[in-house]
This record gives sequence, C-alpha cells and structure tokens, in this order.
Amino acid sequence: MERMKKQALINLGTEWFAEKGWKPFEFQLETWDAYLEGFSGILNAPTGSGKTYALLIPILLDYIRCNPKYAEEKAEGMNAIWITPIRALAREISLASERAIEAMGLAWQVGIRSGDTSTSVRKKQLTNPPQLLITTPESLHLLLASKGYRNFFGNLGTIVIDEWHELMGSKRAVLAELALSRLKSLLPALQIWGISATIGNMDQAMSVLLGSGESTMPNKIIKADIQKKIEVVTVLPDEIEKFPWSGHLGIHLLSKVVPIIQQSGSTLIFTNTRAMCEIWYQRLLDVAPDLAGLLAMHHGSISREIRDWVEQSLHSEKIKAVVCTSSLDLGVDFRPVESIIQIGSPKGVARFIQRAGRSGHQPNAVSRIYFVPTHSLELIESCALRQAIDDGQVEERIPYVRSFDVLAQYLVTLAVSDGFDAVETLEEVRSTFSFASISEAEWQWLLNFIVTGGKALHQYNEYQKVRRDPDGLFRVHDRKISLRHRLSIGTIVGETSMIIQYQRGKRIGTVEEWFIAQLRPGDTFWFAGKSLELIRVQGMTAEVKKSKKKKGKVPSWLGGRIPLSSQLAQYLRLKVAQSREDAYAEPELEKLIPLTELQDRRSHVPLIDEFLIEYFQSSEGYHLLFYPFEGRYIHEGMSALIAWRIAQIKPISFTIAMNDYGFELLSDAPIPIEEALENELFNTIDLSADIQASVNSIELAKRRFRDIASIAGLVFKGYPGREKKDKYLQSSSQLFFEVFTDYEPDNLLLRQAFEEVFVFQLDETRLRTALDRIQFQKIILSQPEKATPYSFPIIVDRTREKLSTERLADRIRKMKLALERE
Repeated sequence: MERMKKQALINLGTEWFAEKGWKPFEFQLETWDAYLEGFSGILNAPTGSGKTYALLIPILLDYIRCNPKYAEEKAEGMNAIWITPIRALAREISLASERAIEAMGLAWQVGIRSGDTSTSVRKKQLTNPPQLLITTPESLHLLLASKGYRNFFGNLGTIVIDEWHELMGSKRAVLAELALSRLKSLLPALQIWGISATIGNMDQAMSVLLGSGESTMPNKIIKADIQKKIEVVTVLPDEIEKFPWSGHLGIHLLSKVVPIIQQSGSTLIFTNTRAMCEIWYQRLLDVAPDLAGLLAMHHGSISREIRDWVEQSLHSEKIKAVVCTSSLDLGVDFRPVESIIQIGSPKGVARFIQRAGRSGHQPNAVSRIYFVPTHSLELIESCALRQAIDDGQVEERIPYVRSFDVLAQYLVTLAVSDGFDAVETLEEVRSTFSFASISEAEWQWLLNFIVTGGKALHQYNEYQKVRRDPDGLFRVHDRKISLRHRLSIGTIVGETSMIIQYQRGKRIGTVEEWFIAQLRPGDTFWFAGKSLELIRVQGMTAEVKKSKKKKGKVPSWLGGRIPLSSQLAQYLRLKVAQSREDAYAEPELEKLIPLTELQDRRSHVPLIDEFLIEYFQSSEGYHLLFYPFEGRYIHEGMSALIAWRIAQIKPISFTIAMNDYGFELLSDAPIPIEEALENELFNTIDLSADIQASVNSIELAKRRFRDIASIAGLVFKGYPGREKKDKYLQSSSQLFFEVFTDYEPDNLLLRQAFEEVFVFQLDETRLRTALDRIQFQKIILSQPEKATPYSFPIIVDRTREKLSTERLADRIRKMKLALERE
C-alpha cells in the first residue's frame, strides 16, 4: 500500500469534519498543511475556535501516511506528547483525541500522566506507553528522571505545548525548555508546536519555544483570522458611592447578579481570589436559597474529587452556576456555559478575554461577559478593558531567563536517571532561550554545586548529591537522594498547605498553614462552601466536623493580589481623563459623574498630560497622595523611592499605603513636597542605586530566595503526608541566604534572588518608564481641605489592616459622614 499524498490526507480530515457537520477553518487547514510539510511553530487562536483539532488531526494524518497498514497493525511506542499546564485540561483533550482516533480507525491508546495518575497506571505506561500521552511539564521531567527514558521516547515525533502563553511568564516554561533541549538532541526530527492565545510578544514566544532551533527548524506562526466578538456588560449600581472602598460595592450588587444566573442556562462566576470565591458562594446562597444544589464552587485548594464532580456536573448541566477562580480560566470546553460574570477587575486584558471566551465557546459565537465592580472606581476599569479589547491590545509575557535554580534541579534529574555528559549537556542547555548566555564559569559553578554543595556547603554530605563516575558521566547513586529529588521536581512553590479532612477521613481540600495556625479547636471557619469546626491538628492535617454556625473566618491565601498590567494601566489613565472631558460617552463614566464632580470640586481630575498630587492635613497627620494609576506592584516600589528621596531633604518617617490607582505617604510632620518637586523628585538618574537605598532589597531577596532554595533542592519539603512545617522551611532557606551572603557572595542562586526582585517584583524597567512619563506631565499639586474620592479607598486600605471587619465598617461609616459634610 503506497503512502498517501498530502492532499488526500487533508481530505481525510475534512471528510471527518463533514461527518460531524463541521467545516475546517482556514487556520486549521493551514496548520494541517504546515505540520505535514514538517514545520514546527505556534498556533495563535482564540478559545473555542477549534485549536485542539488544528494540531491533533495532522498528527493522526501523518501517522497514517507513515504507516499504510495502520488499520491492520497495532501501534507501538509513543508518537506524540501533549503538554498542558493544568490537569483539568487533560481530560478534555483526551476525550477530543479519542473521538478523532476512533473515527479515523487508528489503534491508538491515549494516556494521561499527571500528579493525579495512580502509581500502577504510571508503571504500566513506562512498559507499554500510549501513542498519545497527555501530561504536564513536571510529569515530563519525572519521565526524564526514569531509567531508560531514551527507549521510552524512542518513537516520539511530536510535542505540542498547549496554552503556551500561560507557561511563558513562569519558571514552568524553563522546565519545558530544558526538557525540549534534551529531546531535540535525542530526536533531531522532532516537531514542536505551541498553542497560544494572543500575547503582545508572539515572536519572542516562538524564540522561547524553539530556542536555537528557531534558526535551523522550518517554523511559522499561524494566526487564526477569527475576530472573536466580546461584549462587555457592566452591572451598574443604582447609586454611586462618592467615597468608594475596595470590596464593598460588589456584595451590594448581589441582587443584580442573581437574575443573570437564573436567566442563564449555565454561568461561570469568576473571582480573583479563593477567599472571594468562598465569600461569594455563601452570599449567593444567602440571598437566593433556591440555588442550593444548583450552585457549586471550584478553586485550586478544593480536593481533586470535588473539582472533577463540579466540572462533570456543569458539562452535563446538572448545576446552573459555578463560583470559581483562575482554576477554570483555561480551555476546559464547557459548551453549555451561556454567561460569564467577572467579580472585580481582572487587572489584565488577556485574562479578561480568556475568561470572556468561556461563553460563546464555539466559532462565531458572541462572548458576553458581565463585569461586577467591587468599588465605584472599578467602573473606570470596565471602560478601560472594553477599549483595550476593541484596540486589540494585550499584555506581553516576560520569560524567565537564567533561572539557575531550575537548571540545578534539571541536572540532578538527568543524574538520577541515566546520568549526563557535561559537555554534551552544556551544548543542549545553551540551545535554550533561557540559558543561551550561560558562561563556562557559571556552568562549572553549577556542576560544583550539585557534586560538592559549593564553596559554602562542601563540608555537608547531604548536599553532595551527584558523583562523576569513571566513564565521565554525572550520576546519583544514593536511593534516598533519588527519591527525595523525584518528590521535589517542579517549580510550583507556595505556602505549605495543610489537608482539611473530616474526622472519618474524607478529604475536603487544602488551606495554607498560617491560616490554621490562627485557629483554636472549637473555632469555626468556612471552606468549600461549608461551615466547619476545627477539632484538632495532627501533623499537616486539620480534622474538622460540620458546624451549624453561620459566622466564621474565611481563609485567605497569600499572593492573592493580581498586579495591574501596564496595558490596562495605560487605558485606565485615558479613561480617567475622559471621565472629566466626556463623561456621557459611556454609561459607566456617566454613572460616575457624582464622584467625578466631587473629586474635581475638592481637588482635581487629571487629564492625560497631567499628574495629580494631593496634600492635606487631618487628625491623623499630613497626607501626601500620588496618582500614577500604574498598579499596586509599581506603586510599592515608587512609594518607597519617593519617601526616601523626600527624607533626603528632611529627615522624616512615613506610613505608606497604596492601591492600584495611587499611594499615600502619611507623616506626623509637615512634608516638604514643593522643595522635593523643585529637586526633580521623579528623575531617573541613578535610579537603580536609589531603589536599592529606598527598598529593603535584602528582605525582598530573602523572600524570593525561599522559593529558589526549594526549587534548587537545598530545602526538602518532606515526604507525602509528612510535609515539613512552613516555619522550618522559612528558617532553613533564611539560614542558607545568610550563609551564602557571608561566605559565598558570588553564589548564583543568591544573585538570582536579587535579580528576580528587580525584574519581577519591583519591575525596575516599568518603574523607570512610569517616572519618565511623569517628568513630561504637568504636575498638579492640589491641597484639598480633607480626603477626596480618589484618596478615600487608599486611606481605608491602610485602616483595614488594623481593624476587624465589623469595626472597619463602623469606622468607614463615620469617616464618610464626616467627609460628606460639605
């Protein structure tokens, strides 16, 4: 039987589509053609447009071409790997694959390998691999840590990395790059494809995916010419809060959210944090008891079993709505979803588009998303999001480079399996985007680190993990080291989690250790939509029972705040100016007129070429407020910098508070702001040195180093069920930080911690850009008699940290009464 020609193969694909009542899009046909021509690349297509079949079909067609007797002979070996960043996607990809495989008559098996896969299934996969393996970056590295992995990957022809844009801005992309560097070396004909939503740096995304292979492998970016129509509907309050505060308004709009849920067949309600998810779930049931049994909750700390049930129930339309977090952001193809509700600003355009795409999740369907502001000023963000979407502006994903913690982990992974040759591996590592610039000295430092523990730790046997054998290969011989390493593979680090389970043993989910540490036996808290009473803590397990009490703490998870993207910040400033110049242009700005007029009357509403500073005195002291509208993360660095520069003029101490719109410097002494402005307060000369002087960069680097130490294998988190306490991990990593600072200041991991602080946390590049912009704006120094609508939410955020919820609400009522007395 002769090989089929390319067009005949493509016809097979189009015939199957026709049987399903579909017609391939142009981008699907282009991807099929490119793949069958041997290309690698990136497919850029919106959610719900058919991107899975754009790459799955040509993989199957290529197998048919290379195996003319495919219908008679059993397939052997693994042909393709499909990497997905989240486990929830794996099932959907598996079902879609099995439908196509069965229709084309292939004797292919599809397997899923992730943290949820049983040990028996994993063992079976190693000896009898499926033809298509759906896995995660971490599980791929675990395979590279298996003896004889070269045979396991021997038949591999393709790797597809789904949701590449999601991986790009994290160290998980570095994991993927390193795995690809080894597989490309073993399999020179390997085809590599990424599937990505639109990001602002798509060309760079290709460079990260293919590394140096970009110049040697035929490759292309295929963009779907599908204009996804997104309709943003803002849920407007009946009355506007002239003095807004974060989180207050959203709950007051519950009565307007319930009808949206009831009128829709199915709804996803996105919140930005797991704590907000828990609160909204409870409050919805409070105001609409008829939703009991029809409303569910889904976030990353709820057990896998419960999340599976929620996903299946939504798919089969057994439930009407799910309150969720980013755990349902990505591609799980819930076709029945009619409506999307976003609670509070998503802080980024791409994230908002991704979530909107969960409704109308079919080609040509309109995606409608309801935006529920959590305070008045978020109405401006709604307008900013709509404008950015219309203009096609989305964020870039900044890739991690020179993440030596990930590279150290990877080298031990190779040493745990069959060992590695230093010269050959260095060449592979340099072929990646992340480590293209690694020097010989840095490479030797890494080898020394995994073999001896490095200059500072060479006297301790436990850090001498790898040996160089007589044949020149680097290997791990200690079974305990191998086991501990396999348990530690990955780059997802966070607070130590404690298991929440009933007395009789049924697991409910996990919560961070610091939250449980605040509770005593008998205390009540809400989790997974249930009121629970803490019975006892045993090791890393909190035993609970159901409670009938209606009041209790809601867990909050550290790191829940999302930074405002630079793209959205740019549109936010534009809409702030528009609220003064053309407020009737959009319903949200029109609704804000009472607030805008009060702000303008008491102080000023800045135009696009103006920068507003407010300075006033109250019983608390002297308030100095700046409004860059750059987001909390940038304001964190900028506020410390400005405070330090003012203190150089007059020794003065400040209390600093901030939100996404601005920041406050509060002092008990008059602040020399006019003199500071004359001294070019916003200049960028010696900015790096000034940042280091103004910010406790050592303390920030210590925080980053904790994760770096964990990824690099310096700190072992413990065996399953016997995880070490957070306090221990923190003190261990801090000890390493201090030892390296004192005895090995050129330690690559120590240097990496400081670099990550300046690049990712303080975002020096974006801070410099913001200061440059302010220097060219007209400075408006306003001196209102009392707090303004813009300053009020910042002042409340500062007060919030000192008071309980009830006392805070009471305090805010009194503050507002005083401010509203004109």
